[in-house]
Amino acid sequence: MTLMSALAMLGALVLAAVVAHGAWSARKASPRQAEAPNADPRREPSMAAADAAPAEAAAPPELPAAPPRRGAQLDPLIDAIVPVLLEQPVSGEMALMHMPPTRRAGTKPLLIEGLNAATGEWEFPLPGQRYAEVQAGAQMANRSGALNPIEYSEFVQKLQPLADALGAMLEPPEMGEVVARAKELDAFASAHDAQLAITLRANAAAWSVGYIQQCAGRHGFVPGVLPGRLVLPSPDDGAPPVLVLSFSPQAALADDPNVSAVREVTLALDVPQTPQSAEPFPAWLDAARALAADMDATMIDDQGRLITLHAFADIGNDLAKLYRALDERDLAAGSAVARRLFS
Repeated sequence: MTLMSALAMLGALVLAAVVAHGAWSARKASPRQAEAPNADPRREPSMAAADAAPAEAAAPPELPAAPPRRGAQLDPLIDAIVPVLLEQPVSGEMALMHMPPTRRAGTKPLLIEGLNAATGEWEFPLPGQRYAEVQAGAQMANRSGALNPIEYSEFVQKLQPLADALGAMLEPPEMGEVVARAKELDAFASAHDAQLAITLRANAAAWSVGYIQQCAGRHGFVPGVLPGRLVLPSPDDGAPPVLVLSFSPQAALADDPNVSAVREVTLALDVPQTPQSAEPFPAWLDAARALAADMDATMIDDQGRLITLHAFADIGNDLAKLYRALDERDLAAGSAVARRLFS
C-alpha cells in the first residue's frame, strides 16, 4: 500500500468518525421522543379522550343532550338574591324570551331561576313549563374579587326589562348591605384559597410534546381543552379535574410539536375544587413523584428550590386546617357552592 493510499484511508476513517459523532451529538441534544407503538395488534391506550370514537369511525358520535338541571343553584351563602315578584305564573317561553342578553355583571356570574309549578323545584326556565316564582342572583365573590357597587347596579338594571315583560316587581336588597357581605365573603375566600403547584424540571435531555403526553398518559392524564394542558379527570361526572399538568402552549401549538423542546412542566392541584374525601393531596404528591421518576425530572417550587419531604408534611398540616375552616363555613371543598366561589 502506498503512502498516499494509506493517508486517503485514514482520512476516510476520520471523516466517518466525525460524521458519527455529529449524529450522536445531535441525537443527544434533541428532545426525548415518545416510544413507537408496539407491533402487537392490541392497541395501546392513547391520549385521546375516553369517549372518542374508534379510529375506523367516519365521525365521532353525537353526545346526548344534558338532562335539565334540577334543584336550586342560587345559594344565599354566596349570592345576592333578588326576588322577581309575579302577579301570576309565567311560561318558560315567556321568561326565556326576556332573559338578560349576558349572564354576567362585570366579573360576576348572574343566575335566574323559576319555581316549577308542577314539580315545586327551582330550575333554569325551560320551554313547556310554568313558573310560580322567579328569582335572580349575582355571585357576591369569586377569584376576581368582591361584588362592587357598579356590578350590583348593573345586575339590578339587567333584571328590570325581564320584570317589566313579566308584569313583575323587583325587590333588591339594599346595596350597602350586599356590598358589605360581598367584602366579608371575599376576605374569607382569599384567606382560605389554596392552589398547589410543583414544577418538574428535566435532569438531562429535554422532552418532546409527544413524550410528555405518553408519560402522563401512563398515569391517567388525558388532554385538556387548552393547548399545553393535560388533566387527571375526576371520577364524578361533570366535576373539575383533580390535577392539571401544564407546559408551554407555544410548544403544543408548534407546527411539529415533537421537535419542540420542553424542559419544565407544572403539576397543579386546585384545593377547593375537589372533596377532601377524594384525597387529592396524596394524589398530587404521588403523581408528582411518579412523573418525576418516569420523566427523569427534579421536583422544584416556584422559586426554583428543591422540594423536601418536610415541605410536603407542612403542606398537609395546613390543608387539614383549611378543610376544617371551609366545612365550618358550609363551603366544603368540592361542593357546588365552593366550586362557584373559588372560580
